[in-house]
Amino acid sequence: MVTRSSQAELTQLSDAASVDKYMSKLKHPLKDVAEELREIILSADKTIGEEIAWNAPSFFYTGKMAPFKPKEYKRFIVGFNFFKKDCIRLIFLRGALVKSKLLEGDYADGRRLALFYDLKDVKANKKEIVKIVKVLVRHIKKS
Repeated sequence: MVTRSSQAELTQLSDAASVDKYMSKLKHPLKDVAEELREIILSADKTIGEEIAWNAPSFFYTGKMAPFKPKEYKRFIVGFNFFKKDCIRLIFLRGALVKSKLLEGDYADGRRLALFYDLKDVKANKKEIVKIVKVLVRHIKKS
């Protein structure tokens, strides 16, 4: 059992093996786009881990955090959404904290979306994706 005082010391480990397995079985017309986005997100900061959450690869902060309610999802940064076949949607759970022309939507819970239709989109926005991820990691580290 985790006590409240020791919970602050907990970190979360990355589960790259489950994401590798998921990606190897992924049947999506833009799988190459998803693979490139995955590499960019993971390369943005050494404290980023990955796992399968919400039925898709999701990326989170692996470092120590103060206690919080699990349903607040404070550790999570971004997740994939493969619902549409003509694009890959990245869901930035706290995207409202970042000023970026790449992020769309105005969800009350702070989510913002970034849509990618091909590798050209990804390559043209690589620096912006990295910037968004870095800003979100800084916010997590401060909280």
